[in-house]
Amino acid sequence: MKSKKLIMVMVFMLAAATVLGACGKSDKKTEATAAPVVAAATPAPAADGKKLYIPVISKGFQHQFWQAVKQGAEKAAKEFNVDITFEGPDTEAQVDKQIEMLQAALGKKASAIAFAALDSKAATPLLEQAKAAGIPIVGFDSGVDSDIPVTTAATDNVAAAALAADKMAELIGSEGEVGLIVHDQTSRTGVDRRDGFMNRMKEKYPNIKILNPEYAGGDQLKSTDAAKAMIQSHPNLKGIFGTNEGSAIGVVNAITELKKDGKIVIIGFDSGKAQIDAVRSGQMSGAITQNPIGIGYEAVKAAVQAVKGETVAKTIDTGFYWYDKTNVDEQKIKDVLYN
Repeated sequence: MKSKKLIMVMVFMLAAATVLGACGKSDKKTEATAAPVVAAATPAPAADGKKLYIPVISKGFQHQFWQAVKQGAEKAAKEFNVDITFEGPDTEAQVDKQIEMLQAALGKKASAIAFAALDSKAATPLLEQAKAAGIPIVGFDSGVDSDIPVTTAATDNVAAAALAADKMAELIGSEGEVGLIVHDQTSRTGVDRRDGFMNRMKEKYPNIKILNPEYAGGDQLKSTDAAKAMIQSHPNLKGIFGTNEGSAIGVVNAITELKKDGKIVIIGFDSGKAQIDAVRSGQMSGAITQNPIGIGYEAVKAAVQAVKGETVAKTIDTGFYWYDKTNVDEQKIKDVLYN
């Protein structure tokens, strides 16, 4: 009996040990699988799942033109589901401020950068950095005087200014003195509009004398002063071409202050409410308008395409139009004007 009881006790103890051992193994297995389950619940976002970030660095904010460019850029950002920032210096004379903005954009590891250079030479070192980092640069409006940008979305400013010259020649009878108030001599737009106008005059209109251009930074007050000095020192002046919104309005203001309305032909560039009003009233004979919303839109679109490795044309011509009081209210013109 004793031996039988002893056997039964030993069997019981062996069974208990087996059960306890099995429980211990089960606990260890649960601990081993718990960590991977938690890690899988909060995965890091995939690199290709991030939104593209594209800083859009303009030449300024003081003109309505840039607000229209911003509108186009924001339209493209929404359509292509990318994040953008739109910025520019307070005035188009602040080259250093724009360079700081470009430097900051590089520091934020942008996917691509849309850039309208105030001074291409000053920007070159940073553009080289962007190229080395594999960040595509897209020029817009004035673009960048460099081979680094993958494309430039802009008006053909040489052709647009040549059209302004043709209109000026027509309005002054193809003879007399003509002046220019130019927004700058460092950006692509300033150079191309100046040269496009002056070269067309020299090539086609030998009886028109072109005065040396005056540069006023696109600032209305400075442009007013420059235009007044030009008019006062050239009493036979027949016409003035203002190469951007601020320049053109400065010319209008100068002629008004000197009571020369109707005596000097004014041709402008861009639009904005003040220019449109001056055209409607006949105070300004006419102006060239770009397509600023199209410029902003195409710049962001091209930046997205460049990041994705898609083929982008080296230049994107966003077009231009002549408008005066005879067509300012036509739909195709209204679509590219901005207030």
